[in-house]
Amino acid sequence: MPGSSETLLARLARHAVEHPEHPALDDGHRRLGYGELATALDERRRRLARAGARRVALALDNGLEWALWDLALLRDARVAVPVPAFFSDTQRRHLVASAGLDAWIGPGAEALGFGATRDPAIATRRVASPPALHPGTTRITFTSGTSGSPKGVCLDASAPLTVAESLATVVAPLGIERHLAMLPLATLLENIGGLYVPLWLGATACLPAVAELGWRGASGFDPRRALASIAAFRPQSLILVPQLLDALMAASPGAPQSLRFVAVGGARVAAPLLAKAQAGGWPVFEGYGLSECASVVCLNRPGEAARGVGRPLPHARVRLAADGEVQAQGATMLGYLGEPAAGDWHPSGDLGHWRGDALALDGRRREVFITAYGRNVAPQWVEGELCARPAIAQALVFGEALAGNRALIVPASPGVDDAALAAAVAETNAGLPDYARVHEWRRCAPFTPDNHQLTANGRLRRDAIHGRYRDWLLAGRPHPPQGVTP
Repeated sequence: MPGSSETLLARLARHAVEHPEHPALDDGHRRLGYGELATALDERRRRLARAGARRVALALDNGLEWALWDLALLRDARVAVPVPAFFSDTQRRHLVASAGLDAWIGPGAEALGFGATRDPAIATRRVASPPALHPGTTRITFTSGTSGSPKGVCLDASAPLTVAESLATVVAPLGIERHLAMLPLATLLENIGGLYVPLWLGATACLPAVAELGWRGASGFDPRRALASIAAFRPQSLILVPQLLDALMAASPGAPQSLRFVAVGGARVAAPLLAKAQAGGWPVFEGYGLSECASVVCLNRPGEAARGVGRPLPHARVRLAADGEVQAQGATMLGYLGEPAAGDWHPSGDLGHWRGDALALDGRRREVFITAYGRNVAPQWVEGELCARPAIAQALVFGEALAGNRALIVPASPGVDDAALAAAVAETNAGLPDYARVHEWRRCAPFTPDNHQLTANGRLRRDAIHGRYRDWLLAGRPHPPQGVTP
């Protein structure tokens, strides 16, 4: 059955026969060939069975062990729950309780109520009455979303592998031999695109620890160290969020020669950033997806002119509601944890339009604000234009019921002074219609997962930012607009 775990396992078995010595997994310190995978997975399956692990948190750093435990869980249809490293203690406790986890692989287990077992890698706890899950759930991916409590998206075994098969079909003509995981594997996009797709293709999934890629905690990134890893692993493909692409290009305007395919998504990608990347020879392809749809839904294809976020993948169907909301079908979630089952079509909350058979996005329906003059503005559009300026790293734009829009600006570095920021805002305004221009701005601290103002995929958590800067954003307004937290 397409998209089933049996199909992936069959491909792994074929790769093991056809090229057993070819590396399947490589973290820079250890390599594991395709001929060794089955034995490694069987050993971990036995350990999971002995521990009685049924709902398992995977809280490891990127590396061979993350991949092997994930594949072992997939093989036996146990419930896998990847844990983002940036989740706070409160968020982790919410994850443990709401999913009814009975096992934890990785550091931090004892503080969450898990006890040691005979297996040094697996900690367990007794769960007398585990919460009900949607039938067929084998993976719960928690999204940081726009509130403090992560929301669990329940997926069956076929959903992520259906997406993996679609992606593999798109990139197969490029002859990819190595993919370098630049994002944490706890991110569904990298889990699918950086592990399952290379294994589907018989390529090597390169999985160094995130610190070796230049990550400094959840909020810092050293692009030179990342470029050194790219030079060492010589990957043909990467998956990046816009902030990483921007940082890498600032450090190396010209693309590393090994690259053939760089998928960019997770947040809106400004047109000037894409144009700059293409001018530097970066083979960038913008895509679009949601955790509720097992990640990628649309993607621009190699050999085709870029249009919006691309055509739907082979497995996906996309339609637009009367108000322009994007709705998707195919590999969709079973439902949110603790909520009713999902419908056949998933309403994304994104607004879009068609460019031929490709999808173009117009912003989030709930994020569009209406100015005091009655003009609708998608803040992501203006923010993308601001962030295309070298002086600006991040921006949030707000203008609900205001006569003039306001922006919170994060400078590209501490050395960028207010005069440089003012010039960047003025340059941006020159290319915008009057109703979308920024009339007031102030510099602020970076938006990061650590301060709960940014998701793992690089999306702004607007409610959290609105709450933090409420007084300034609402100055002159007698009442707070809907959607701005007090």
